[in-house]
Amino acid sequence: MPEMANSPLRILHAVRAPVGGIFRHILDLAVGQAERGHAVGILADSLTGGDRAEAALKEIAPRLKLGVHRLAIRREPHPADTTAAMQFLKIAQSLNLDVLHGHGAKAGVYVRLKGKSKNAIRVYTPHGGSLHYPPNTLKGALYAKMERALMDRTELFLFESRFACDTYERVIGKPTKGLVRCVFNGVTASEFDAVKPAEDATDLVYVGEFRAIKGTDLLIEAVGRLRSRGRSVTLTLAGDGEETEKLKALIKKLKLEDVIRFIGHVKARFGFSKGQLLIVPSRGDSMPYVVIEAAAAGVPMLAANVGGIPEIFGPHTSGLFARNDAGAMADAIETALADMSATHARAKELRERIFMHFSQNAMVDGVMNGYRDAFNSR
Repeated sequence: MPEMANSPLRILHAVRAPVGGIFRHILDLAVGQAERGHAVGILADSLTGGDRAEAALKEIAPRLKLGVHRLAIRREPHPADTTAAMQFLKIAQSLNLDVLHGHGAKAGVYVRLKGKSKNAIRVYTPHGGSLHYPPNTLKGALYAKMERALMDRTELFLFESRFACDTYERVIGKPTKGLVRCVFNGVTASEFDAVKPAEDATDLVYVGEFRAIKGTDLLIEAVGRLRSRGRSVTLTLAGDGEETEKLKALIKKLKLEDVIRFIGHVKARFGFSKGQLLIVPSRGDSMPYVVIEAAAAGVPMLAANVGGIPEIFGPHTSGLFARNDAGAMADAIETALADMSATHARAKELRERIFMHFSQNAMVDGVMNGYRDAFNSR
């Protein structure tokens, strides 16, 4: 067992899909750990992520003493999982690791297939993952059963929000052997630089993936409701994903082609600049980076009251609207646009809250403290 106060750790972060907030979290965490002198590696699926993942991994690779590793890892259970798991365990063994940190359900399974060791700890951060599936469905029941089977093969559970922790304990159960810690996601110092609206900014902007759980369709419906009330509201959609064609069809159905534009996947801060008011319409989320990033940059914002988002907003509840409710979203947007001075004032106060509680340094320190406690408990 390493003496954490004196010796650098050998850490491998494993994730299935190198996309979205989960990937952003891993990259920031890996950089922070490397800067503290630890040897870090990343293992990710080779079937997803495309050019953006390749570019991000190429950029971070010089800092990773344990390298970048890619395996074909399917999202759903698949016959190829056995081969992939064996390849994963072979890589893990060759790296002589102190910490195997699995992010998301699939990587969490692979990490915990490794047997208990005197020298290494197995760490699991669900990031929502299998917890998004209702336990009363066949798939949800199957995943919950698998999670329970792996629970005692976990030395440390790291959750990015109190909501995620509570959800795990409600759906799966309360861990009796592994330690449980909550560590908020965090952003870097440069992300506190203010973002100002561009000259071509629309009234509203969405930044993120186009997936059903992200609720982009609800935002389009809200815009339709506002237009039917006589509100001339415009929207920019910054992102891409599996729901793109469905969203375009919905826009056409509601006859909103002249007020909603797509600008594709862009960097978050550029996306923020394309609207006067950021909308986060998620049906489900744990601790979304886009909310933290926007708040740090002082971007006026409204978000669904779901998952860990209220933990980010804290006392600033006037910026939240009911989840899965296009009408409530439309009402909140109308109120915010009618009094932008109050909306900007809330953004300023929220920025100060992020500075106090959601920094990258605090996140890395919290994770490293969790590792230390897990080693000490053994």
